[in-house]
Amino acid sequence: MFTSRTKLRTTAAAACVTVALIGLGAGAANAADWPPLKEGAYLYSGAHGTGTVSPVDLDDLGTCHSLSTPSRSVQVVSGSASVVLYPGTGCTGTSAWATGSLAQSDLPWAARSYRVVPA
Repeated sequence: MFTSRTKLRTTAAAACVTVALIGLGAGAANAADWPPLKEGAYLYSGAHGTGTVSPVDLDDLGTCHSLSTPSRSVQVVSGSASVVLYPGTGCTGTSAWATGSLAQSDLPWAARSYRVVPA
């Protein structure tokens, strides 16, 4: 009986380790799609940091900027600022989406304008 329990625990532990490793591998593959992190903020016209890149001036707090090309993803590396994105031009729309001061994300909709705010 003791041997059966040991085998069951060993099998369960091996299954947990396998699931964890598969999860880590999937996460690493997903992160590999993005460009490397670098200081500043960048808006991308495609998902996962692809397409046309629009740098964001993190020192221009509060000013609304309309984009000539809508953004589908964002990357921010800053200790003091974050970006609020809007679906409409002129920082309008029914909902806004805010990053943190360290963010790398696809947007829920195409952003057509943004504003930099303190983090």
